[in-house]
Amino acid sequence: MTPCLRGRCYSRGVKIIRTIEQMRAAAREVRRAGKRLGFVPTMGALHAGHMALVRAARSQADAVCVSIFVNPTQFGPKEDLSKYPRPFEKDCELLAAEKVDFLFYPDVAEMYPAGAITWVEVAGMSERLDGKSRPGHFRGVTTIVSKLFHAVEPDVAFFGQKDAAQAAIIRRMARDLDLDTRIVICPTVREPDGLALSSRNIFLSPQERKRAVVLSRALNRIQFHADKGERRAAELLRIGAGVMAEEPEIKLDYFEIVNNDTLEPVEDVSAGALVAVAAFVGTTRLIDNLVLFGGRQASGPETKA
Repeated sequence: MTPCLRGRCYSRGVKIIRTIEQMRAAAREVRRAGKRLGFVPTMGALHAGHMALVRAARSQADAVCVSIFVNPTQFGPKEDLSKYPRPFEKDCELLAAEKVDFLFYPDVAEMYPAGAITWVEVAGMSERLDGKSRPGHFRGVTTIVSKLFHAVEPDVAFFGQKDAAQAAIIRRMARDLDLDTRIVICPTVREPDGLALSSRNIFLSPQERKRAVVLSRALNRIQFHADKGERRAAELLRIGAGVMAEEPEIKLDYFEIVNNDTLEPVEDVSAGALVAVAAFVGTTRLIDNLVLFGGRQASGPETKA
């Protein structure tokens, strides 16, 4: 099926919406009926992790909208936007199986009109973790999420814990801008061997796929020692780095222990903390994380599913 260029069409029972105007009209129809609208923003290439978000949305809302938009403003100059996977037909099949009501599928010109110069940025936090190694990335994320919220006008939106820095920044953005959307953070979904699900996993060779499990293995080792009583962040990071060194062909981007709300480094994890890692497995950049001792997941009108 060729997606409609303007207006609305259907794929396997999912209503596909291409314009902001039509999306707002559909959302307002939901609210006029006294129903709650749940929203799952994605860049497509959907997997079981996304489907877990959709099911969480279905459990907490009366109607569910998923967006697919490969956002160019969150890709850096050395990151190949054109290579990002776009299996639209398969994505539609997955969404139809979950009985998603709306698929918001705008093009770049719809979301970024010619001459647009306005950005949404969470100062300070956007330069930490992924933002440190991908300058401008989170400015692109918060700008597009803000624009999607304005288009979809959801009652509640669902994000994955795997993108922990993104989750923290979006929580802060929603709080600071008094957005009338509740943010729900859902647990990371993993393969049986522990690898966090990611749309980028398809780029791994079979050997790289085996090596990639070291990220979750390092986090599990940190969890083990924290459970045994270790509270010093520096020592826990030393332990994790030792595990990462077992795969010398993997290039570490960052390995940090930070406050889960502010993303600032912590020295002691007794009050809870986020352990975050990013590494290049071949040319594929993967991220993973662990929340120690139930580190606070939200501030303001958010929950953790």
